Amino acid sequence: MQLQIATVDSARDHLRSVFGFEAFRPGQEEVVRAVLAGEDVLAVMPTGSGKSLCYQLPAIVRPGLTLVVSPLIALMRDQVRALAAAGVAAGSLNSSNEPAENSRIRRLLEQGELKLLYVAPERLVRPDTVEMLDGMDVALMAIDEAHCVSQWGHDFRPEYLALGDIARQLGKVQVMALTATADAPTRGDIEEKLFARPPRLFVRSFDRPNLKLAFKPKQRSTRQVIDFVQAHPGESGIVYCASRRKVEELAGALTQAGVNALPYHAGLDKALRDRNQDRFQQEDGVVMTATVAFGMGIDKPDVRFVCHADLPANVEAYYQEIGRAGRDGLPADTLTLYGLDDMRLRRLQIEQGESPSERKRIEHQRLGALMALAEAPRCRRQTLLAYFGESSQPCDNCDLCLDGVERYDGTIEAQKAMSAIVRTGERFGMEHLVAILCGERTENVLKFNHDRLPTFGVGAERKNVEWRSIFRQLSAIGLIQQDLLEYGRWQVTDEGWRVLKGEARIELRKDAVTPKAARRSRQAPLAVGEGDAPLLTALKALRSKLAREQGVPAYIVFSDRSLVDMATHKPASSRAMREMHGVGDAKLERYGAAFLEVIQAHA
Repeated sequence: MQLQIATVDSARDHLRSVFGFEAFRPGQEEVVRAVLAGEDVLAVMPTGSGKSLCYQLPAIVRPGLTLVVSPLIALMRDQVRALAAAGVAAGSLNSSNEPAENSRIRRLLEQGELKLLYVAPERLVRPDTVEMLDGMDVALMAIDEAHCVSQWGHDFRPEYLALGDIARQLGKVQVMALTATADAPTRGDIEEKLFARPPRLFVRSFDRPNLKLAFKPKQRSTRQVIDFVQAHPGESGIVYCASRRKVEELAGALTQAGVNALPYHAGLDKALRDRNQDRFQQEDGVVMTATVAFGMGIDKPDVRFVCHADLPANVEAYYQEIGRAGRDGLPADTLTLYGLDDMRLRRLQIEQGESPSERKRIEHQRLGALMALAEAPRCRRQTLLAYFGESSQPCDNCDLCLDGVERYDGTIEAQKAMSAIVRTGERFGMEHLVAILCGERTENVLKFNHDRLPTFGVGAERKNVEWRSIFRQLSAIGLIQQDLLEYGRWQVTDEGWRVLKGEARIELRKDAVTPKAARRSRQAPLAVGEGDAPLLTALKALRSKLAREQGVPAYIVFSDRSLVDMATHKPASSRAMREMHGVGDAKLERYGAAFLEVIQAHA
């Protein structure tokens, strides 16, 4: 026990000296303690919470090699660069490396000089890679994006299925799995397929309070996107589109509107794609219009907004994509546009996919959960967190909390819907229940004699589409819940029973959002005092210049938060500069003098 305490103290010392952070972020220290104690760990932590530090710090402070499995070459490259800038010996083996670079990494491995080795799962499962690593002192296998092992997950990668066996082949090494999005079925899959023994489970809150959440029905969607982006002048952001054609169109429309916008999708020439990605990483104020192919491999902490020009695939995808904003913990903005065409497209994509029918059924239900979020009658953050099994208070940082929405007394509609659920034994999905309420004698309704129920036809005054929205809203506010694994059947919750018995009333929303008198978000703007703005601009210009010269993303030089700290406190010496956020020993030595010079010039 004494050894562990000393090691955690050492980790805390290195947190300051290597990374320039004064303290752990919430949730990091307990995970680091468990890893240092030799436990296998499954950590479910939101994007921006500092997951990578949970294996990087143990790798630095204890002997042996940490093997990091990541499906994203761009992310591996950026993490290796960031570690190198902080003075940590790290490398990656991947298909984008020159042969000479891969040879150099192998040589360093043989000499025992690397602390962290990043490798893609496709390369790790090759026999020659396993043979190369066999006999080396691999202390820990850290598996990033661990949800990729699960067929319930939204991003299944079959190569992940072999990782548990490889860990055992390498001498039963300690295993750590990390993900930002994993519901209960996905977590069960991760535990079963990656671990030889039950791991220590850490599930951090999914809440990202610095992200403002908003959804809007599509009206003039191009104009809506332009207005949203123009409200963030000079800031980096991502606009996600459902098609390559839409990417090109929006990039052109934003450029014509005076925005520094670039396209990114798999149909572009690779050289152009890479060039656009490098500009986004190295320059301030670049907006990337992209398909979802962009972003998973981007570790850019100062993305200030994410806009979905089209509806995402499901709640997990939405959460992961908006999570690319505000990873530095500073305020960031999100907007998602949606319409009936989006829903039809997503349903068609699910049906035309090659997944087995069981997975398609799950995907349809997850799409329904996303629409429940879009049509939520109360705080969006409450609805989003409830999907991941969390409860929370109204957030005062979403469109529904800040602007409000037109509501009506929906108690009678709720009672009709829940009566249909109860009278059919809580065994059926939405379409069957809607058919009963609307009085439709479908094949299944007749098969189960549900046309004889007292509930049959009690909702005939409303259209099917209206009842679907009511079901989604009742789900969003927690009166009913859907079992994704049990054929999508709906069940009434304890709170729902209160409404069904007449002990409580509820309000549902109408389609149109009607802003009330605007209330201010609880988030402070990303800014410095008016007198410090020119200094911040000069610091950003120096950062961009250095990033271009070194061919690295701008945040690897210093993050936005570091520059805001410098502009606010104006350190006048190396010792004072050392106290700024994110300024470790290696960065102070490499960049300190240049940034001090700019600060003194503006004194």
